[in-house]
Amino acid sequence: MARYCDNGLLEISNNLVENALRGVALGRRNWMFVGSTKGGDASALFYSLVETCRLNGVEPEAWFTDVIARIGNHPINRIDELLPWNWQAAKEIQNLEQAA
Repeated sequence: MARYCDNGLLEISNNLVENALRGVALGRRNWMFVGSTKGGDASALFYSLVETCRLNGVEPEAWFTDVIARIGNHPINRIDELLPWNWQAAKEIQNLEQAA
């Protein structure tokens, strides 16, 4: 409350932050059983990619499905095109071209 009184631009409630972290708290018991350090690293990578998709307005399941289908034939020097923020822009351009 003291921070809010000092700076009126701050939110009085931290519900948005608590809701964003809810998935972490709910999954905590499951993550205790990842099996190994390598499994924990893989889980962290997966959850990071899912959150990156969400932050960029990309549906994670659609992104994973498309990227997994394309990655084998995709040129390594253009791998950045498959990142969520670039993937969404490419999909929008592709949809505009198909509509025209």
